[in-house]
Formats: sequence, structure tokens, C-alpha cells
Amino acid sequence: MTMTKTPRQTASIEALTSKRGAGGEIHQHAVGQDERLTTAQGVVIADNQNSLRAGAPGPTLMEDFALREKLFHFDHERIPERVVHARGYGAHGTFTCTRDLTDITRAAPFASSGKKTEVFVRFSTVAGSKGSADLARDVRGFSVKFYTDEGNWDLVGNNIPVFFIQDAIKFPDLVHAVKPAPDRAFPQAQSAHDNFWDFISLTPESMHMVMWQMSDRTIPRSFTTMEGFGVHTFRFVSTEGVSTFVKFHWKPRMGLQSVMWDEAVKSNGADPDRHRRDLWDAIDRGDFPEWDLGVQMFDQDFADNFAFDVLDPTKLIPEEDCPVEIIGTLRLDRAVDNFFAETEQVAFCTANVIPGIDFTDDPLLQGRNFSYLDTQLKRLGGPNFTKLPVNAPKGCPVSNYQQDGHMQTAARKGRVNYEPNGWGEGPRAHPLEGYVSYRAPVTGPKTRLRPESFADHYSQARQFYISQTPSEQEHILSALVFELSKCAEPAIRSRMVSHLLNIDLGLAQSAADRLGLGTTPKAAPTSQPTQMNLAPSPALSIQQNPPGSFKGRMLGVVLSDGFDGALLAALEKAVSEAGGVIRTVAPRIGGVLCSKDNLHPVTDQISGAPSVLFDAVAVLPGVDGLASTPAAVDFLKDAHVHCKHIGLSASAAELVEACGLAGAADDGIHTLRDAASARSFLGACKGLRVWGRETLFAG
Repeated sequence: MTMTKTPRQTASIEALTSKRGAGGEIHQHAVGQDERLTTAQGVVIADNQNSLRAGAPGPTLMEDFALREKLFHFDHERIPERVVHARGYGAHGTFTCTRDLTDITRAAPFASSGKKTEVFVRFSTVAGSKGSADLARDVRGFSVKFYTDEGNWDLVGNNIPVFFIQDAIKFPDLVHAVKPAPDRAFPQAQSAHDNFWDFISLTPESMHMVMWQMSDRTIPRSFTTMEGFGVHTFRFVSTEGVSTFVKFHWKPRMGLQSVMWDEAVKSNGADPDRHRRDLWDAIDRGDFPEWDLGVQMFDQDFADNFAFDVLDPTKLIPEEDCPVEIIGTLRLDRAVDNFFAETEQVAFCTANVIPGIDFTDDPLLQGRNFSYLDTQLKRLGGPNFTKLPVNAPKGCPVSNYQQDGHMQTAARKGRVNYEPNGWGEGPRAHPLEGYVSYRAPVTGPKTRLRPESFADHYSQARQFYISQTPSEQEHILSALVFELSKCAEPAIRSRMVSHLLNIDLGLAQSAADRLGLGTTPKAAPTSQPTQMNLAPSPALSIQQNPPGSFKGRMLGVVLSDGFDGALLAALEKAVSEAGGVIRTVAPRIGGVLCSKDNLHPVTDQISGAPSVLFDAVAVLPGVDGLASTPAAVDFLKDAHVHCKHIGLSASAAELVEACGLAGAADDGIHTLRDAASARSFLGACKGLRVWGRETLFAG
């Protein structure tokens, strides 16, 4: 017997919305005989959008059994792979303090200028499995474990300063929505599907993060060219108990760099491990990646007068309003010896703090503090994962009465395993040296309520968008159209455009037109109107903050038999002086003959090394000109489409003609003749790309 399925209808945002909370969040309530949402014990849940807190702006309460159960089950859904951030890559290094902060915090890494602290850093993607590709459009994890002389401190962050949700109770829903659908187990490592955008289109608080996600920030050129952020507002606490709010920023010494979407797609085919390989190779050749640690520090008066709630994790503080002060430098100088033992077994937890660093009442941070320990317990098999070398403190002794358990390696001698005891043995607490929480007053009724100060979901999304260059705005629009075009349900596309109308009219109308909506929908309801007067923040743009150097970047040089060896030598010298890396690409890997019949080594075969793998390219063909080599034609055409700087010798004329680029001269196409022209070419390559070339391919 054949069953006929009734077509599933996707309701409008109005039909799906029962009520809006004080923070603008959408509540969907059961009516009549609708299915009730319950705990695993069968208790009906009253509010699935907000954790139980002491007052709307207050801390999350441990007695919230619905939050506890939801996070507990979510944390234990997968073994042994991480539920999120499964695809990661790590390295060891050192943090060096460059500014004494003892007047602001007693935190050990900042005790004196010049003080060094050993660290382990893990970069990751969020949505994909361990086997997914590096250049998926995704948020990147940027987590740093400081092995300080007062214990381990984990700064568990991302390469984006805000997040999708305001309350940790929504994290399982967010991740479920973006992960492969439970019935078909795809798509993998991408957000371009119905479930994700259905959830996002019903979660107005995500709109700021969506602008970042659709920007070039989520397709970084490498781990070494992306920023890192602590996301939340934390506290620095001085020896005297004085609190200063702080936000953490990692600034890459190589500057911000990303790839174009077409490059990302092709890179994942040519080298799905591109980011891993880049970090490994950089450390291996002694070109150690570095980031400056910056902080935004401010007091309660600033927080009270800032236009948004500093405890809202979907908001940032523009650098123009509160400058980032550099306080130290991170250098990664040692690759792992064993990927599993270190990168896979490293366990980060936001609750791992040291004296001088404390939490705020950010509800997402409070939930993360609660959740991470559960995750590590399940993933690493027991409570003694802190004994693993990568997780064990290195700068201080460890002494406590914890005993037994799976994989226990410590063996305390004697009869005492408790305190207080009358035997005069064992460790004791120390009120002066020990960790003391900041004495923030806590008042308010127990309630599930989001503060009204969290309710503006569009103003900073707009600020981010208008802070981008026209090229970057086009990238955001194209990404939105691409992702939403993958949604089979037209209503989802329409709902998203209704949110875009609250961000930028031109963006929304262009998206509606390219998605073929016919008519532009009405703007989504807002709890607070968009602030149209927020000034652009140039610090939010990648293109407005180019690296100004070719250091650490890669030039791909195409060669064939009979090429000009002196010109290659000039390029090699110029690249070396600029601190870059050069790779030679030829039709065969065994080597290539120059015009003097000297055999030169080749690092890459052209059929396996497309131009997407390089930051800039040079083409120095020999007698055959390479015009009849399809891979060479694709190499040069792609480099042009991707707005890269291109150096051409006179012998490249035939290949240029074959690519249809004979009349396509612009500031990014350079003639290579001698050492002087090679130096000039590398100087021009300091600028990331020739963005004006994009207009040739618009529409």
C-alpha cells in the first residue's frame, strides 16, 4: 500500500509566533491539543527561550533543572568526537606580557612586562565533523590555554566577537539546526539549508551574527590571518577587589586576510587541509605566527551609558568607542608531537579561570561555564582528564583530595583523603592566595525573563553592514542569496528578507530581487527600532585594514622548459626580502629546465596546484608558452577572476591571449622584466587584491 504524503507547509513568521518576550525573542506556545514540550521526566516546559535567573539581568541559577537537563543531554550526544568544534588544529607557544597590569588585575600572565606564560592554542571550525574541509563558511574557534603559575586559564573564543544567541538554553537548538538533518544526515559542514535558516529566521537576536557569518570573516585565508575574541564581557579584579570590565581581542601580526567564495570552494577540492597545512608549514620553516593580545577595559559608568547592554553576547563595543589596548603577544613556535594526545584530547572550559579574572552575568557565558565540564567528562571518559599532559597545569603544583575514578594517575600517600583532618597532613585552603569571586550584589526574583536591554537585534547588524566596503557588502549579499537559494521552502527566504529590511533597505531589496521573491515582504516586527544613526566602524572591515606586507604569504610561480632563470631568481630574492614563501609550479613535478638548460626543482605539478592556493601568482613560461595546457589556462583565468596580483613575463603573451586577457590590463597585472620589476611587483602585492576587478564579473 502506497502512502501519499501531505505537502509540509512552512508557516509565516506571524503564524509561528505566539508571543515576543521582553528581549524580542520569539516564544512558540502550544494551544489546544498541540504537542507539549517536556523534560525527559515528562514535565511540561513553560519557557524554552530563557534560563532561570535571579532578576532579568542577574546570574543563572543552578536549580534550573530544564537548562541542566537540556545541556546535559546535548553535551553527551556524540562520542568521541566533539559535538561542535570537531575539526581542530593545535600548536604550542608562548604568551609574553608587554604591559604590567598589576594595578588592574592580579592575573598571573600580566604581573610584569616581559613575563612569559606557556600556552596551547586550538583553532577549529564549528559545524563540520572531524573529516570536513578547512574552508567551509563557518565560525572559527580560537581557544587559548594559559599554563600560568596560579593555575590554568582557558580563554575559549571565536574569530567573531559576537554570537548567534543570547541565552545558553538555545545552544542545543542552534547546533541541531546547523548540523546535518537527523533524517538524511546531510548537509555536512555548511549552513546553506532549510533547517538552519528556518531557525535563524525565527531568532531575531541572530541577525548581527548573520551579517558576520555571511561576510568574508568566515572564509579566512588561514588561521594566522584571523582575529580572535573572548566574545563575552569578563572582569579583571585587582588585589584590592576592584573590578574592571574587559573584552579580549587577538590581533594577527599578518593582518586580516580572507579568500573569495569561489576560491574557498575550489580550495576545498584542491587541498581540504589548507589551514592545517599552512600552520604546520609556517612553524616548520620557523616563520612563527604571532598575535597581539588587546583588551577593551571599561568601568560601570561606561557600561551604564553605552548604547547596548555589555552583557549581551550578540553585541560588541566598537573600537572607536573603547580603544583596544595591546598588553601582550602570542607566538606559536612548536607543533604538536602527537595530534590525538594533544589536539584531540585538549579540554577547554570557560570556567577555568585564575585569580584576577572573573565572570559577569552574561547568560550565555553562565551557561557555558555550566556545560563545558559535562562535555569533557563524556568525551574523555571520566573525571581525571586533567591528568592528561596537555590539560595538566605546568606552572604550578596541584594538590587536592580527589581520588580514584577512571584513569586516575595520581597516588597520594598516607591515610588522609579528607579535610579538615587532625593528622596535620595534606593541603589546606588559603584565603589570601586563593581564588575569590568578585562580590557583585545579586538581587531579584527567580524568573525566566530576558532583560529589555537585550531587545535591539538589528542596530549593530546594520552598523556592521555599513562599515564594510562596497565590495564586502556585495560579498555579504551574494552569500545570503547563495545560502537562501539552497532553502527549498520559499517562506524561509521571505522571512529572512523581512529581517534584512530592518538592517538595510538596499540589501533587502537586492536579496529579494536575486531570490525571485516577486514582492518584497513586510519588515519583521521589532521590539526596538533600528538605530539608524550609528556611525560606521572601519575596524570591522577586512579590506580597510590590509596587512601592508607580504610576510607569511605565498607566491605561486608557473614555469615551463626554457623559462628565464634570472627572472625567477629575482622573484625569489624579492619574496625572501618581503618575508614571503615562493612555490614553483610546472607541468611535471620532476623539475624544469631554464633557458640555460639548468634543472630547477619544482614544488607543485600544475594539475594539482591551482592558483586558489596562492596569494599572488607569476607566470614565466618557456618555449611552449603553456597556451595549450588547460591547467595553465585555468590557473591564470582563476587568478584574474579572484582579483589577485599577477606578474607576467614577455613569454606569457600567448597564454594571456588564450585566456582572453590580452586587453585586461589593470593595476593588478604587472610586467616582469628584471630585478627592479620583481621588487615592484612584490611591493604591489602588499595590497591584498585588486578589488576593482570584481566589477568586470558583476551581475
